[in-house]
Amino acid sequence: MAEDAVVVEASCHEIAITSPSKVFFAERGDTKLDLVRYYQSVEEPLLRAMGGRPVLLQRFPSGAGGSSFFQKRVPDSRPDWLQTTIVSTPNGTTSQALVAADLAHVLWAVNLGCLGFHVWPSRAVDPEHADELRIDLDPTPGVTFDMVRDGARQVHALLDEAGVVCMPKTTGNRGIHVYVRLHQRWTSYEVRSAAVAVARELERRRPDLLTAAWWKEERGRRVFIDFNQNAPHKTIFGAWSVRARPGAQVSTPFAWEELDDIHPDALTIATVPPRVARDGDPWAAMDAAPQSLEPLLAMHERDLSAGLLDAPWPPAYPKMPGEPPRVAPSRARKVAPAED
Repeated sequence: MAEDAVVVEASCHEIAITSPSKVFFAERGDTKLDLVRYYQSVEEPLLRAMGGRPVLLQRFPSGAGGSSFFQKRVPDSRPDWLQTTIVSTPNGTTSQALVAADLAHVLWAVNLGCLGFHVWPSRAVDPEHADELRIDLDPTPGVTFDMVRDGARQVHALLDEAGVVCMPKTTGNRGIHVYVRLHQRWTSYEVRSAAVAVARELERRRPDLLTAAWWKEERGRRVFIDFNQNAPHKTIFGAWSVRARPGAQVSTPFAWEELDDIHPDALTIATVPPRVARDGDPWAAMDAAPQSLEPLLAMHERDLSAGLLDAPWPPAYPKMPGEPPRVAPSRARKVAPAED
């Protein structure tokens, strides 16, 4: 063990935090040990959100201001108590990923320079069923956070109309994620279909504000509803995870009543713990009341019956049945009419 290591206890394990005084967030002066203390302080809501799920590590060896790399495979040199699971990529490549089994697993990853966690939508014990629908409100250039707030308001209204309970969180940057906890009955393909239907319906209702256009050239100055965040094997930045931003901002769940007042820049590793201690976890009731995807799948079937094709998939995925040509409209080849 390095001489300057600090040993912390978590989940009946001891984790040596090496270089604990190493500054990870230069603007604030927060260190690796400060990051560890943050995750200790939000243990309960963090594990409620991502406990038992595979996670993708994005490691920042030199802190938030330095270079990073993604690590899906857990290194061979690891504690014998570390839980892992086999995950796959769209092309079928498999790897052994970390499972966020408890706080010890989280702190082990933090010691490797992992600031936050990219989380699978399924649990390690049931990889075939996604139990989260994630509506990603992604601001295009020129979109303000007030516009993103308005977009979240539209999502809430639509899902409430469909009888589906949802909860928001900041992304830790400029967007908002809206989550629906689902019964473990549907595949990621079905969840993505529901997300496509939601995105298209929102665009119909507020075409001035929201867009389901996959191609950037078609989005304009609108909030993009990124339905492909629900594609199979796709991870998303997790609740309570810390972003690699100078201010150490946190992707923070909040109550709908706070929507007009919340701002992502103010939610940091310094401000979130007292907020949780004071107000508790806004998402605490989600697991107790999983939702049905059927109302949203009915919207999807309605769109298919009206003649709509599937929406485009990301480039890493194989061509899917019913998918339109996977090429930007400006580059689409014009086919000359056949001669008589």
